[in-house]
Amino acid sequence: MIKTSFIDGVKIIKLNRIEKFHSFTRELAFKLIDQLEKSQNDESIRAVMITAEGKAFCAGQDLNEAIEDNGLDIEKIITEHYNPLVLKIRNLSKPVIAAVNGVAAGAGASLALCCDLIVAKKSAKFVQAFSKIGLIPDSGSSYFLPRLIGIQKAKALMITGDSISAVEAEKIGMIYKYYEDDDFEKNSLNLAKNIASQATLSFSLTKKLLNESYSNNLENQLELEKKLQKIASESIDYKEGVNAFLNKRNPKFIGK
Repeated sequence: MIKTSFIDGVKIIKLNRIEKFHSFTRELAFKLIDQLEKSQNDESIRAVMITAEGKAFCAGQDLNEAIEDNGLDIEKIITEHYNPLVLKIRNLSKPVIAAVNGVAAGAGASLALCCDLIVAKKSAKFVQAFSKIGLIPDSGSSYFLPRLIGIQKAKALMITGDSISAVEAEKIGMIYKYYEDDDFEKNSLNLAKNIASQATLSFSLTKKLLNESYSNNLENQLELEKKLQKIASESIDYKEGVNAFLNKRNPKFIGK
């Protein structure tokens, strides 16, 4: 269900249910959470990239698994794996890049949206598919999407269930950028490798800073900036960055 690999500081987590368009099952969700937990505890991993095999990124929930004898038990599914997965990604101290290689629908779109950076293949599409089966957005879509593209556009996509292309998604700020299909795998990996080679402790602190900015007032945010900047300024990477700048050489960061 999941393949993993490691290259130049990047852990690549690749969804692998091609026959089901990588739709979520309980087992797949738990395996993904487990891989994220392992990434948190491994100092050699400086960045994480989530992508998928084949032509789809993730089709959302596998509805065959969701249907039980007593009907749909969506609440249990959300409680046990979607909410923990989203929180695991948001709270991971390492940058998480979604490399969307194809259709991302429903909870699959939510999986991409909760990552720190989203890049996509030009042919990829994003679909808030929940309304098509009488459900509402979950897995954080109602939180992330309006913050990325504004309330009006988010409402329209959620209510209509219309798909949006990677080109349009970049234009409105839903994703960082798209790559031409032929260059997607190379460019997305190069981006992740470049991030992993940088001062990743500062990325971790920046991630925390931005996460808390959603609920902080300006005064609290300024105090948090001061607190986290103190940590960053005491890091090995800060000393290395300054030394490299003064000596006109490229820095060699270690993420500490």
